[in-house]
Amino acid sequence: MGVRAGLVRSGMLWGAFVRRIRACWRVLRITGHIFSGVWIAAVRLPRLQQPQQNAEVQAWAQTFLKHAGVVLEIRGQPPVTGPVLLISNHISWLDIPVMHAARHCRFVSKSDVQDWPLVGMLATAAGTLYIERSSRRDALRMVRLMEDALKADEVLAVFPEGTTGDGRLLLPFHANLLQAAVSGNAPVQPVGLRFIDQATGQTSHAPSYIGDETLLGSIWRTLCAPPVMAVVHYGQAEFADGRDRRVWTRHLRQTVDSLRQS
Repeated sequence: MGVRAGLVRSGMLWGAFVRRIRACWRVLRITGHIFSGVWIAAVRLPRLQQPQQNAEVQAWAQTFLKHAGVVLEIRGQPPVTGPVLLISNHISWLDIPVMHAARHCRFVSKSDVQDWPLVGMLATAAGTLYIERSSRRDALRMVRLMEDALKADEVLAVFPEGTTGDGRLLLPFHANLLQAAVSGNAPVQPVGLRFIDQATGQTSHAPSYIGDETLLGSIWRTLCAPPVMAVVHYGQAEFADGRDRRVWTRHLRQTVDSLRQS
């Protein structure tokens, strides 16, 4: 019995060692890929037309997921073209590259992301629109920018929860993020995100990023975890059809909640 227990313990230690070595290799690959992204953003993208820029960003995101050991699965039909506003639940730091890999879109993000080293440059190159959440005047400016983008037939994306959740319970949605779609009579397409442990088929909480948790801690846990599948489930696009934005938001939240669990 003691020998068996010792063998089990040795196997567990060896497995943990292998996972850490694999995670370190992934860190090296991701770091190199981020720097290649900075070069692409600074040198290559400015020379391309918008459709080619979008394709470049999507390809970069797809490779990023491969380096992170994340497999992408798309369910439903991504938008072929705009105008459309994608709304999704928010779980992880991985959500943005996952959605870019599935279908390029312009995100609406908090303004401080713009100042993050390297990440801010990549986000800006991907077409991110920045908002100062504490400023009502800036919120109005953002609505106008979103309306202009939708009029230009672009695909926008927001996380109406406003922050990451734990993946178990969907947080309330902020209705003001739908104002541009209401004002411009543009469709909104709900999207459900979920991370799955490939070995068990159960929901994986390894990529979650909530509360007092550090970003680096979340990244390391994700890279050490068993292989993860990111599921992006697209629902049907719909119009407000005269509904008040709060009523519409509650309906869309229910739809996203259903999509993320199916």
